[in-house]
Amino acid sequence: MKGTTVGDVALRPIVDADMDALFAQMRDPESVHMAAFTARDPADRAAFDAHMARLRASPDVTQRAITSDGRLVGSIGSWVMEGDTEVTYWIDRAFWGQGVASRALALFLEGIETRPVYARAASDNAGSLRVLQKAGFTVIGTETAYAPARRAEIEETILRLG
Repeated sequence: MKGTTVGDVALRPIVDADMDALFAQMRDPESVHMAAFTARDPADRAAFDAHMARLRASPDVTQRAITSDGRLVGSIGSWVMEGDTEVTYWIDRAFWGQGVASRALALFLEGIETRPVYARAASDNAGSLRVLQKAGFTVIGTETAYAPARRAEIEETILRLG
């Protein structure tokens, strides 16, 4: 999965030059609230850099930058936890509701041969749940967990593809 394109949305490897834009996207207050399960302090650049360095170095993690018309608009990734492959994505709020997440997820899933694949979203994040279900994920349950962005326990929906 080097660089893949569908319409105006493409995936490519994340590079050092992406870090400033990704950091800015991942600390947008509304985005952080919707994602809910975020870093304890989204404004902590040192923690962000350390986290991204660990992810980029891990053989169990695949990360891609999402571009639209060549502009960096988010990121998408997968990792293996306790033998299960999970996916996650983050889209710049300026691009919500434009189909970017759906196209990026479809592209990304083409490169994952393992099934099943799991995903999680705050149960009140209707947009993200819609994107996942459009990609073929089905709800398999919910659980209550602490969401750092909301400083509270909230319900999280667990989904599975395949």
